[in-house]
Amino acid sequence: MASSASLRVFRWTPDEPARVQEYRVAAAADTTVLDALVDIQRGQDPTLAFRYACRVGMCGSCAMVVNGRERWACRTRLESLGPGPVSVRPLYHFPLLRDLVVDMAPFAAKLRDVHAALTPSEGAATYALVSSASAERREIDLAIECIGCGMCLSACSMVGHNERFPGPAALNRALTLELDPRDAGRDERRSMLLDGDALARCHGQGNCTEVCPMGLSPADSIRRLRRLAVLRMFGLSR
Repeated sequence: MASSASLRVFRWTPDEPARVQEYRVAAAADTTVLDALVDIQRGQDPTLAFRYACRVGMCGSCAMVVNGRERWACRTRLESLGPGPVSVRPLYHFPLLRDLVVDMAPFAAKLRDVHAALTPSEGAATYALVSSASAERREIDLAIECIGCGMCLSACSMVGHNERFPGPAALNRALTLELDPRDAGRDERRSMLLDGDALARCHGQGNCTEVCPMGLSPADSIRRLRRLAVLRMFGLSR
């Protein structure tokens, strides 16, 4: 049976000061935050701006902060948030474009900073078949499913404090390349990782792991990178 819900939505444009606007929407048992925002945009306020694409929890484009926590809007049912108004705001630590839409350019820049693209070593296979049961695949299983939603950066207090910190998503990606025997970009990447604003800067709070919608643990990836760095210092790893 449908009821109603109240959404308090962050609003901002470059020409107006930030404000919170309240809307009421019809809400059934399976109504998601994204459903509610679409209903508002189509039926009440066509100026409301937000991102979404797949609507089934695959693309990550609808990431936002709901009731103080980073979530997928398309996977968050209003019913699960309990009674009272639902607050909706954009991800933290990203430049704002409009309302709930943030500029993801800093996310891409942090990936570039850690040389997140594979640099094939001489003689490396151009295409690799890696069995899901292989040791190589098991080593990176917990890191490779990142969809680039940005939630971990939003939840990371160090990202907000230090703009030079690569952030959990980029460091998670760095681990997968450090473990890839085909990669020849390690020397350049390791120089960055050992900089005082990279691995050493993570405080291990684990907020990134807590909010990851894919169940990944960037915090574990960072700890793994630290262990690899120590082993290399003592000549115990390549």
